[in-house]
Amino acid sequence: MSFTIERTAAWNPACEVDELEHGWGEVALMGAQQIALVRVTGDEVYAVDHHDPHTGAPVMARGIVGSRGERPTIASPLHKEVYDLGTGECFTDPSLVLRTYRTRIVGGMVEVELDG
Repeated sequence: MSFTIERTAAWNPACEVDELEHGWGEVALMGAQQIALVRVTGDEVYAVDHHDPHTGAPVMARGIVGSRGERPTIASPLHKEVYDLGTGECFTDPSLVLRTYRTRIVGGMVEVELDG
């Protein structure tokens, strides 16, 4: 007999939304994962992997926050690759992808959806 264990996603509290500054990233250690949280405007918060896809260095929370048209972006502070905060797509090198995570705000707390 074989069993399949299905991994489910779970919402994990990260921080109060008011602890995040607009246009800046902060790092949240969530289990063994380092997640960069970026508050763009109002209560719009994005979560991406803190590790730069090009170098592997844990620097993305220190990236430059901006936009390409209506799409919010973050540029790696090392080599300036520009990533879409919503999709992880790299505008400057299509072979690179920044891992993204869904976020929500519940009772003023930012929650990040992580694999279970």
